[in-house]
Amino acid sequence: MPIRRLPPETVNRIAAGEVVERPSSAIKELVENALDAGATRIEIQADGGGLSRILIADDGHGMAPDQLALAVERHATSKLEPDDAGDVDLLRISTLGFRGEALPSIGSVARLTITSRAKDGDAHQITVEGGDQRPVAPASFPGPHGARVEVRDLFYATPARLKFMKSERSEAMAISEEIKRQAMAHEGVAFTLALDGKTTLRLPAEHPGDEGRLKRLAALLGRDFEANALLIDQSREGIRLSGYAGLPTYSRGNGGHQYLFVNGRPVRDRLLQGALRGAYADFLARDRHPAAVLFLEIDPLFVDVNVHPAKAEVRFRDPALVRGLIVGALRHALHAAGHRASTTVADNVLAGFTAHTGPAWSPSSPTARGFSGWTGWERPVAANQDIPGLSEMSVRVEAPPADFQHWPEQSGAPNPADPIDQPLGAARAQVHGTYIVAQTRDGIVVVDQHAAHERLVYERMKAQMAEGSVIRQALLTPEVVELDPAEADRVLARADELAELGLIVEPFGGGAVLVRETPALLGDTDVQGLIRDIADDLAEHGAALALSERLGEVCGTMACHGSVRAGRVLSAPEMNALLRQMEATPHSGQCNHGRPTYVELKLNDLEKLFGRR
Repeated sequence: MPIRRLPPETVNRIAAGEVVERPSSAIKELVENALDAGATRIEIQADGGGLSRILIADDGHGMAPDQLALAVERHATSKLEPDDAGDVDLLRISTLGFRGEALPSIGSVARLTITSRAKDGDAHQITVEGGDQRPVAPASFPGPHGARVEVRDLFYATPARLKFMKSERSEAMAISEEIKRQAMAHEGVAFTLALDGKTTLRLPAEHPGDEGRLKRLAALLGRDFEANALLIDQSREGIRLSGYAGLPTYSRGNGGHQYLFVNGRPVRDRLLQGALRGAYADFLARDRHPAAVLFLEIDPLFVDVNVHPAKAEVRFRDPALVRGLIVGALRHALHAAGHRASTTVADNVLAGFTAHTGPAWSPSSPTARGFSGWTGWERPVAANQDIPGLSEMSVRVEAPPADFQHWPEQSGAPNPADPIDQPLGAARAQVHGTYIVAQTRDGIVVVDQHAAHERLVYERMKAQMAEGSVIRQALLTPEVVELDPAEADRVLARADELAELGLIVEPFGGGAVLVRETPALLGDTDVQGLIRDIADDLAEHGAALALSERLGEVCGTMACHGSVRAGRVLSAPEMNALLRQMEATPHSGQCNHGRPTYVELKLNDLEKLFGRR
């Protein structure tokens, strides 16, 4: 078959298939054109999921009549400036759209009408239907300058494409998501979105900067994100990362609340998503995902934005530098957050309370069993004679088990007798041998003792690893752990790396491992369970994955075995010591799996529960 040139109409429709995949793709291109034109207000209307009608109106610079005709020609653009020799540098791209394919592509598969007025000029209009271009003609325009782009019957010229469109509802949801992304990246621009005649989004222009950006994100992602977001602002070698990331306890069940932008362009980049996951690896379980909106500003020479027809993906010249910046900036913000936990934790707790209108509470009631508390001294507490059924009772401090590890007080830190003014307050009771109840100046705090101590042990192990000085303790009698031969081989293959964590293992016949030393931080730990859990971790991640790449997870497994167990009775000094260490330890607001270690209820919340407010 001989080689022949394709007709222009066919070429345009092929280009349209690459650039305009669905109505939201067309809207993305048109909104980016409006932003590049300097618009401060953009109105979007879509009917029938964008298939029946799309209207984009802006107050940008507008176009003169001779520019309208060029705008619908392929590869005609105002966004690339040639140098003195007439050459165009395609690597130095500072605009959102630049190829000049969007308008002619849309015009080849739909009925396209563009009305525009340049500043101090008259309004004109051009129409393209299925690739058939009409002459430019005078028209009316409601504003002093700007453009109105109307698209009707999208894909009418390519009926086969319509068969692959999703439902109108799905297409409308895709449009809403696209506008949200554009609005996040441009807080200084006002956006209005109407779907089938109903306004679904109205965002006023915000003052450019961190404060305005956070207000815009709160309007799009909710007030909870605003209350639990950490400011990100770090630079390295000319690359700047800014934005907001959520606390680990404000995690989600999927990655739907992860938004990434490169030079103001919304992208879906695996490297960026992987860096986000890596930064939170110490804080979230594998099925939880952080919420974050990150903006990367980089010299256009160091990023290729033209690797995808719809510009949804990018490629970096130095991906390791970019990943390191993201991971480092996020970890720095998480470290600075200290023991802070998300506000949604308390909200979820309050939502779980129900009013009780039954018989009066008494110490002998089933709900009171397992409660131990103290007043700070041993003495009878006189019963209130006005409240029937409340007998005299003695409140005592219960002694801890003999094998309990005492925590030393933080050196140089204040140690008040009743530290109620501390962030986590003063311990008042232990409930069911698992939860510590502390009183703060304006509320109460409930701490999960196992989860909290697990994080403390984990952070200490990481610190010792960073210093290369994990303290080990030799077992009086080396312990033999029986495993499946394949499991034993996996554990022994990582013996050198386990030694870095303070765990010394040796072969002991077929399918057995001999443990001689364990990390001192773990105390009297369950060696059998520890080795089996590590073997399971290695099996899950595959023998080819270097343990050094996931020492944090192994540390987490060890910390879990070395932490205070639920059901262990603690004394008042021990509970207060735990609270003080939590305040001094970064990331202590969540355990190694991303669950909260404590819940704080303000006095106002308690008063609402009892109808006092």
